[in-house]
Amino acid sequence: MDQAPGSPQGPQDQGHQDAQALPTCYRHPDRETGVRCTRCERPICPECMISASVGFQCPECVRTGSGTGHAPSASQPRTLAGGTVAADPRLLTKVLIGLNLAVFLVQQAVGDRFTDRFDLIGRAYVPLLGSVEGVADGQWYRMLTAMFLHGSYVHILFNMLSLWWIGGPLEAALGRARYLALYFVSGLAGSALSYLLAAPNQPSLGASGAIFGLFGATAVLLRRLKYDMRPVVALLVINLIFTFNPAFNIAWQAHIGGLVAGVVVGYAMVHAPRERRALIQYGVCAVVLALVVVATLVRTAQLT
Repeated sequence: MDQAPGSPQGPQDQGHQDAQALPTCYRHPDRETGVRCTRCERPICPECMISASVGFQCPECVRTGSGTGHAPSASQPRTLAGGTVAADPRLLTKVLIGLNLAVFLVQQAVGDRFTDRFDLIGRAYVPLLGSVEGVADGQWYRMLTAMFLHGSYVHILFNMLSLWWIGGPLEAALGRARYLALYFVSGLAGSALSYLLAAPNQPSLGASGAIFGLFGATAVLLRRLKYDMRPVVALLVINLIFTFNPAFNIAWQAHIGGLVAGVVVGYAMVHAPRERRALIQYGVCAVVLALVVVATLVRTAQLT
């Protein structure tokens, strides 16, 4: 409603209007709330909130998920992003950690020759391989394989701890398919920006691009749920300080590329309207991947 002339709006009126904008609990219409069930997204008041692995759920969704209720088949439990609720919400995170550890063990067993064959490099002569190598020579697979290589025990330790801490809750909130799409799109975006901006003879490797994408998506998710964002923002700032510190010789391009992609894809995952949710979510992933391809083609043309 427009404000009448000559009737200035005081702080109490403003606060009253802000409160009126809040939805009311679906079980207690007289109680306003800013919290929604992470499965069905219905507004729930403190009395109806039941703590879950990520956020809060309403009593109906908890009964449906535990098998004690008699909900209709149409109300299959869904994550906040529309994915299927899994019995083990951290399964893919465990698989990704296992793959990274397995590849690192192969690196230690085989040596630098294995790493030089699969890390990310634009175009350069590699003495150990005795040939000119790089993405510009058609070795596009390096943009993916570099995501599973690590340069030291400290490197993989920090990355896997971050993946476990950030990835597990995010997988539970998004569902497996959406989480996997976010991880690989962010990692490839990091590889693409590194390939585009870094020197062609500068090798890079690590899961950091994908993990920075998870950081970005987690920040978007916490804002969507109205949670305290300070811990994840503080951790992200610390990581960015290390990223741009010349003493650590970190490929900042991969970190920034993954972070930006994670924020964009994460926003689409948690804010897409329910009626067109999958189309928007995977459509945004496709757009980001298209930009990855364009950046790769542009850089390849420059180097060849």
